Amino acid sequence: MSDAMQPPGNPALSADSRSAALGKVAVLMGGRSAEREVSLMSGRGVLAALQSQGVDAQAFDPAERELGALRAEGYGRAFIALHGRHGEDGTVQGALELLGIPYTGSGVMASAIAMDKVMTKRVWLAEGLPTPRWQWLAPGQQQREDLNAVPDAIGLPLIVKPPREGSSIGISKVLGYSQMQAAVALAAQYDADVLCEEFIDGIELTCPVLGEGAAAQALPVVRIDAPGGNYDFEHKYFSDETGYRCPSGLAPEEEAEVQRLTLAAYRALGCRGWGRADLMLRERDRRLFLLEMNTSPGMTGHSLVPMSARAAGLSYEALCLRILGLARLDGSRG
Repeated sequence: MSDAMQPPGNPALSADSRSAALGKVAVLMGGRSAEREVSLMSGRGVLAALQSQGVDAQAFDPAERELGALRAEGYGRAFIALHGRHGEDGTVQGALELLGIPYTGSGVMASAIAMDKVMTKRVWLAEGLPTPRWQWLAPGQQQREDLNAVPDAIGLPLIVKPPREGSSIGISKVLGYSQMQAAVALAAQYDADVLCEEFIDGIELTCPVLGEGAAAQALPVVRIDAPGGNYDFEHKYFSDETGYRCPSGLAPEEEAEVQRLTLAAYRALGCRGWGRADLMLRERDRRLFLLEMNTSPGMTGHSLVPMSARAAGLSYEALCLRILGLARLDGSRG
């Protein structure tokens, strides 16, 4: 892949003409989720990249302005740089559908399913795709007397997380029965439901995707080496101690299998535009497990999609243009 964008319209047009053809673009950033600060970092990067390429792009924070202003002010496209709830979960996508403003990333249904890790697992399991064993705890199942059954069922250690948050917010690694109550209480601060998941001891990987359907393309795999295996919020966005390998250093057949599995997971959820799958490669038997699908991945200085794109020959600016060029409404071709 090269930096050459494949924009909508006539390829003979100049770069300036192609950028102008994209119209007035709102970069949606901030929002009201627990990931607001990360979204602002992503959005500022995207905004600067698009403006540097001659796109008439402007920042738009849905926490500060009504979305109806997008149509009133003549915006023709939206680049969604929101993360988490009310940005990545189908709600903003539905609003943009009603406004008739094409947007980047997956549509309403795929966004809603991918945001919910429990629903995502159900779809993947129905499609025969591998994901760690898990248990879902509804609000009435989170009392101390209920929790010992979870390690009995899926083993220790295990991971406890809110199923509808991202950026490792509210996640705990549980080593013993005595830690279950505190881990569930932390996750429940962010979501009424709690997801308990088998811990996979191995190599953490991520693989971005660009495109849709049969034309979707998996980008190079990134291997994540976090201190002590703790890839938490701090190590994701602010620490320089986390190591990243791209190329991943995996055997060619393992890299190809990660990409194949990522594309299968992406297509099973009905994703489009772009996304990023997070996976684990279990050390003892080299088996792969899908963890989650991000439909509005981070675009910060520490983010993994730009890192993978660079390894494929696509600069940050060209990546933003490519994603923007894929913006569309459900049921349309863009």
